[in-house]
Amino acid sequence: MGYSDNEFDVIVVGAGVMGSSTAYQLAKRGQKTLLLEQFDFLHHRGSSHGESRTIRATYPEDYYFGLVDESYRLWEQAQSEIGFKVYFKAKQFDMGPSDAKSLLSVISTCRKNAIPYQVLNHRQVAERFSGRIDIPEDWIGVSCELGGIIKPTKAVSMFQMLAFKNGACLKDNIKVVSINKDGDRGLKVAASNGEIFWGKKCVVTVGGWMRNLVKTVCGIELPIQPLETNVCYWRIKDGHEVEYAIGNDFPTFASYGHPYIYGTPSLEYPGLIKVAVHGGYQCNPDKRPWGPGLVPDSLKQWVEQRFKGKVDSSKPVMTQLCVYSMTPDEDFVIDFLGGEFGKDVVIGGGFSGHGFKMSPAIGRILADLALIGEAKGVELKQFRIARFEENPRGNIKEYEDQVGLLKSTL
Repeated sequence: MGYSDNEFDVIVVGAGVMGSSTAYQLAKRGQKTLLLEQFDFLHHRGSSHGESRTIRATYPEDYYFGLVDESYRLWEQAQSEIGFKVYFKAKQFDMGPSDAKSLLSVISTCRKNAIPYQVLNHRQVAERFSGRIDIPEDWIGVSCELGGIIKPTKAVSMFQMLAFKNGACLKDNIKVVSINKDGDRGLKVAASNGEIFWGKKCVVTVGGWMRNLVKTVCGIELPIQPLETNVCYWRIKDGHEVEYAIGNDFPTFASYGHPYIYGTPSLEYPGLIKVAVHGGYQCNPDKRPWGPGLVPDSLKQWVEQRFKGKVDSSKPVMTQLCVYSMTPDEDFVIDFLGGEFGKDVVIGGGFSGHGFKMSPAIGRILADLALIGEAKGVELKQFRIARFEENPRGNIKEYEDQVGLLKSTL
């Protein structure tokens, strides 16, 4: 069929990492692809900007391993196509009380998927990391080769450049306000500035705006709640900077328990280490409080104790804000919209503060769903919309939540 300037095979709405990865996958397969973004490309109002994200294979849930494993390969592949790096290798180190159910589930995921790991006690941790990390006597550590850092803004830019190179059309400052069936023309996608685009299929990846847009389009109320989260950078004390830098066998890390804390070796800001609480405050993505990101005392104590006073724990020297799109079970929403749209509209959202690392595989899956109506080689039942009708809390877990919903009274 012949195309006019605003007719496409697939329209991707939302150009964060998920939408940009999807557009790259579609364009690479020869689809006439349009990628739309409501703000400027690479803006800082969502979940895809910043200087670092961790990538790790150690999940309490065993159904993430396939997505992470595929993503390691696809990050390398995309890097080789563009000619620069967005993925920096590191080990992963998980720690927590020896009876923490979520940490024990991490160990069973490693066993189940044949991920090489070592369980270390207090003394072995001190030896392994030459005294840089100290855990309490009644904690354990789990060391795994599969860690690393992704550079987020650079990664989004990479996917957009590769999509463009493969023929995709990219438009920003276009806010989609409706998606409708339009007879033989497929889907009619209308923007707030009056522009209209037509596509045979549509993929919606709008992060913190997912609940609002999906409700407008089809009336379904998805339980995706935006949180504003605060990322903290701490000053490494004089003489210790090199010990905590990437490439020096210092790992990306996570600490299980309350609060769940994660961090990365020093990379983007020399002399600073990123350590933050995995959690945040409910927010309206269009009326953000923009802080002040509170820093709980429990985080300061963690920095002081785990790094044996080698990092200044009095206060972070810098903080950055980001949005999580939380589901009740912290699992993703990857599905067809259904109803009158059938399989023509695919949604990817609810990434709950842990999806970035898997964006290459998720882009591949969303492209598959749009083009062939199924995703090859991956089980998506945990990510269905219908799970929330069966149980408002979604997937049942044997262990405690990872993400803390912070109250403003810390």
